[in-house]
Amino acid sequence: MRRGIHPPYAPVVFRDRSTGDLTLTRSTMTSDRTIELDGTTYPVVDVDVSTASHPFWTGRGRVVDSEGRVERFRRRYGSRA
Repeated sequence: MRRGIHPPYAPVVFRDRSTGDLTLTRSTMTSDRTIELDGTTYPVVDVDVSTASHPFWTGRGRVVDSEGRVERFRRRYGSRA
């Protein structure tokens, strides 16, 4: 790697806004806000969605067919069974 062209890679805490879940990892992202975790101060980055709140990972996902797309498809192309 060339020196001086890469951003600093350091520990960062990502906080899920909806659940308050904290994830400590390493990233090139930075923030002016900090949080103390286990006696050490880290920059904190707020995220809207994480594995703690995403429907796929929590099992709370659902299929919404609000516009009747399946019914519109069946009317247009019919049942070919």
